[in-house]
Amino acid sequence: MVKNVTPKQLAIYSALFISLFVTIIISLGVFGKLLSTNFLNVLLLGVLTFVSAYFIISTALKRYIYRKIKLIYKSIHSSKRSAKDKKYIDMNEDIMTEVEQEVADWATSRENEIESLREMEQYRRDFMGDVSHELKTPIFSIQGYLHTLLDGALHDEKINEDYIRKAAKNVERLQTIVDDLEAISRLESGELILDIRSFDIKLLCEEVFEELEMLAKSNDISLVFKEGAANAFQVKADRDSIRQVLVNLISNSIKYGKEGGQTKISFYDMDSVILIEIADNGIGIAEDHLKHLFDRFYRVDKSRSRRQGGSGLGLSIVKHIIEAHKQTINVRSTEHIGSTFGFTLKKG
Repeated sequence: MVKNVTPKQLAIYSALFISLFVTIIISLGVFGKLLSTNFLNVLLLGVLTFVSAYFIISTALKRYIYRKIKLIYKSIHSSKRSAKDKKYIDMNEDIMTEVEQEVADWATSRENEIESLREMEQYRRDFMGDVSHELKTPIFSIQGYLHTLLDGALHDEKINEDYIRKAAKNVERLQTIVDDLEAISRLESGELILDIRSFDIKLLCEEVFEELEMLAKSNDISLVFKEGAANAFQVKADRDSIRQVLVNLISNSIKYGKEGGQTKISFYDMDSVILIEIADNGIGIAEDHLKHLFDRFYRVDKSRSRRQGGSGLGLSIVKHIIEAHKQTINVRSTEHIGSTFGFTLKKG
């Protein structure tokens, strides 16, 4: 009864105790010589004592609670309060329990904020390290080729053209990294304005198949649709952005597929959305890599990834594009069996 008592209840209990104490003392005749001890007088004095004690105690509690609450809110809030931090206090509410809960919520919020800042700082350090590492490799290569040419190889017809071509290839890789970083920056800042329209996703996939036909042939990979995907599926999205998603996912499945394998696209009608899946029967991805697959610069096989080209930002861009459409993307994979990437788009 006392644990979650309101200020009003506390004032009533205290005033009642004082009035009963005074009434009992008077009834026993302690002050009998000074006051009349008949029942009506004693009762009247008890009522007056209760009212006076209640007024004094409730006023004192209001001032005490107000001062305590004001100090608490000054400590936990950076801005002035208008709800609880004021002289008017509802004596019928369990004020202290409510404030105690707010303090606990504030402490939890601060703890979460500090943890989030730690994670962001660690992410910033990792990101800066990854960027410098990714840029360093092509820069060192370009530097090496150019210095070799300047040291006399420029006039050696056997190697000069080869070195210039290799330097140019590394410049293209640098440009790819910079372009992808810029794309992620625009996606995260919300600067990319999506041109949402209804279009046939199967037709777009066919266009991407044609675009990647030479890459697929050079890797002996066949590009096919799953049985039942012959129908047109209308979706509402930014067509150019989704083309970028498809190019990235399909080209990855080609690069990391097995010779003589295939990349298969499937469509599934899921009420308000269409699920698009790109599956391959390639080398697959170990389970411990899956949770980091969409992280910036994350590479499952670093040496093979760099040989295949790319910035290491492709899947991160894919994830940002899909999330910009307020949709989801996922991956499931088994080593030596293959991988399947699936994402949803709103039905057109």
